[in-house]
Amino acid sequence: MPRERLSMRKVREVLRLKYEQELSNREIATSCRVSVGTVHGYLQRVRVAQLSWPLPEGLSDEEIEARLFPPGSSLAPNRPQPDWEKVAIELRRKAVTLALLWEEYRGDCPSGYGYSSFCKMFSEYLGTVDPRMHQVHPAGEKLFVDYAGMTMRVVERLTGEISEVQVFVATLGASDYTYAEGTWSQSLEDWIGSHVRSFEFFGGAPQVIVPDNLKTGVNSACFYEPDINRTYLEMALHYGAAVIPARVRKPRDKAMVESHVKIVEQRILARLRDRVFFSLPELNQAIWDLLDKLNDKPFQKMKGTRRSLFAELDAPALRQLPEERYQYGEWGTATVNIDYHVEVLKSYYSVPYQLMKRRVETRVSAFTVEIFHKNTRVASHLRSFREGQYSTIPEHMPSNHRFSSEWTPERLIGWAAQTGPSTARMVEELLSRFIHPQQGYRRCLGIISLSKTYGAERVELACCRALACEAISYQSVKLILKNKLDTAVLPETPASKPALVHGNIRGAAYYAASPQLNFDNERS
Repeated sequence: MPRERLSMRKVREVLRLKYEQELSNREIATSCRVSVGTVHGYLQRVRVAQLSWPLPEGLSDEEIEARLFPPGSSLAPNRPQPDWEKVAIELRRKAVTLALLWEEYRGDCPSGYGYSSFCKMFSEYLGTVDPRMHQVHPAGEKLFVDYAGMTMRVVERLTGEISEVQVFVATLGASDYTYAEGTWSQSLEDWIGSHVRSFEFFGGAPQVIVPDNLKTGVNSACFYEPDINRTYLEMALHYGAAVIPARVRKPRDKAMVESHVKIVEQRILARLRDRVFFSLPELNQAIWDLLDKLNDKPFQKMKGTRRSLFAELDAPALRQLPEERYQYGEWGTATVNIDYHVEVLKSYYSVPYQLMKRRVETRVSAFTVEIFHKNTRVASHLRSFREGQYSTIPEHMPSNHRFSSEWTPERLIGWAAQTGPSTARMVEELLSRFIHPQQGYRRCLGIISLSKTYGAERVELACCRALACEAISYQSVKLILKNKLDTAVLPETPASKPALVHGNIRGAAYYAASPQLNFDNERS
């Protein structure tokens, strides 16, 4: 009996080499790349079927196969066939291997196939089913995520404005169970939100998330060390999952989700192409209605549906969701300024003054701003939505007896006085507008540093003009210089104003009378 089933083309070649070329069975096996036992078995079948070479003209491959393998033949296979569909499903269960399934098969059928034949026949079975089934993913292990290439549209009811909507797709590897939803963009916040909602749809979290190398979630698509976005990693950690991006130029890594993206486009989005939607919830409800039908649709080449396979395989194996839903927070980095504040989204938040000039990490959520140094949270503030606003915690400020003499209001005024009296006056005015003068340090340094670009003479004229217009800000001085308004004639000389009265400020005249203070060295 042949050890493996050959195509009729190869059977004809075996007969040609035997009866026309008169080669030995071993030489035929080497030429056709089959086992010697297979060659011997087919030649035996040819003799029993009383076939001769050359084969009779007009004899089709189906007729040859029927004569080689007649029903009830003494040489016909009589070993019990495994339930390959059950084998394919069982193989997705955690810790189940093909060797274990073969042992169980031989336990029920002692006269069954050997392990090598069992593996080969299973591989042949996979070739007859959906190509996606070729990759065996353990239950609850992998969730494949991506955006569809096809977008949908939402129309603003009042204005008629049309907005493009992205479609997020997530598919579990073992059961093919699929989730989809529309989002306004592919931004990090929408990307994370779609993941969270997909976990809630599945009722659990996978062990591994497999995204395509989308820039939103993967900062650097390196083949060996992909750099995952910090917020994306934080979300995965919250749900106990790992992020393993699909490898670049490895299409099999993401074949599962790409095929399901295509299915979602064909069976859901294409059917909604002519419908008009006036809100994102309305569009998503239509997507979810068709998604239920997709998950309940019977498989073509195997029993069951995505939903039934999910209930049997993935659902019991998914990780339990944490009690609290992940709260989105976007990470960034910043350097602490000399005013011991960091800039986050154009607002300023204090940290302990000891961290001046240190590099820190920031995390911005819907209502809070957290600041970390060496993975330790050093400050937490309510988020400010006013541009330029300062949020200062008193405990972060240095006490008077330990105030560093390196940065003081009077030092900044003296430094500005080297550019000119108007520049010194501008710095005084800026500092006077804050409850804590340190909150104005950043702006003062910005004005002083403009002389590096525009020169001290122009900065002095610009400050003079800004004072005349009562435009006391760094941006005003910068715009005057940028638009070359510093050379324009002033309508009148600004009246002198009383000097700023502050316990920490001596004024520019003090520094003008103290030549021993060399600020040129400081500026260098």
